[in-house]
Amino acid sequence: MARATARHILVNSEEFCEELKAKIAAGEDFGALAKEHSSCPSGADGGDLGAFGPGQMVPEFDTVVFSAPVNEVQGPVKTQFGYHLLEVTSRTD
Repeated sequence: MARATARHILVNSEEFCEELKAKIAAGEDFGALAKEHSSCPSGADGGDLGAFGPGQMVPEFDTVVFSAPVNEVQGPVKTQFGYHLLEVTSRTD
C-alpha cells in the first residue's frame, strides 16, 4: 500500500499562500516559514505531517501527495481548512 510523508503550511488566504511559496522559491526555509505562519498545530514541527496512506487526509491532499513530485512545493491547495503549501518528502507506491 502506498505511503507518504509530507509537510505543509496552512494559511487563510490564497494570496498569502502565494507569497510564502515565492519566499520558499527564493530560498527561505519551508520549516521556518511553517513555524512562523502556519495555523495548523503541525507548524510547531515545521509543518511535518508524518507518514500516512491514501484516504487518511482530505481528498485534496491525497490528490497532490500521491501524484506530485517528491521534494517540490505544491500549492496553493484549497481545502475546508484554508490554503496549503504541500511538500511530499517521501513516497512509496
